Amino acid sequence: MTQSRLWTALPEWALYPLFLAPAVYLFAAAFMNALGADPLKALENQLGEWALRLLILGLAVTPLMRLARINLVKYRRAIGLSAFIYVSLHLLVYVWLDQQQNWSAIWQDIVKRPYITIGMTAFLMLAPLAITSNRLSIRKLGAQGWRRLHRLVYVAAILGAVHYLLIVKAWPLEPIVYFGLIVFLLALRLVPARRSPGSRKRDPANASLGASR
Repeated sequence: MTQSRLWTALPEWALYPLFLAPAVYLFAAAFMNALGADPLKALENQLGEWALRLLILGLAVTPLMRLARINLVKYRRAIGLSAFIYVSLHLLVYVWLDQQQNWSAIWQDIVKRPYITIGMTAFLMLAPLAITSNRLSIRKLGAQGWRRLHRLVYVAAILGAVHYLLIVKAWPLEPIVYFGLIVFLLALRLVPARRSPGSRKRDPANASLGASR
């Protein structure tokens, strides 16, 4: 099996149980009170961390293809949608378990706490990208319009990293590394791509959640 075939041997659907296994573990551990002194907050934070990790992985697809000839474009939709699932779970834990659907308190948090405002903004940016990660949306929006919409993921990823930085407050290494990786991966997109004469046009349907170039 050649290297190019090796990277695409796994079917796209198989990534969903792989990526979502940590969420199952986290919910089970929280239910068994195995996430430390504050399992609810640990669950909420770790779901958000997994969302950031998957967003970073999605942003890395294009640089890996350009610099290492590792073509993971086939899996970008699964990566992006899995990231959005984690973002949604992170939000649901906050709304249903942390705030117990106290919409007044939630609104006050959004207005008064910058990290909540930034996190909600990132979620609202990612939601239409998840909804339109399909071929029908590409046909409706047009390939160029679809790509422009999905570039919102760049802003959403930065906002997600800032959200994490503001939550931890003490400036530990991990959120700084996430922020640095996102900035680095976005900066790599400014480097012009070199196309070989026989290169094929990529299918935008695999460019889920905005990492279309």
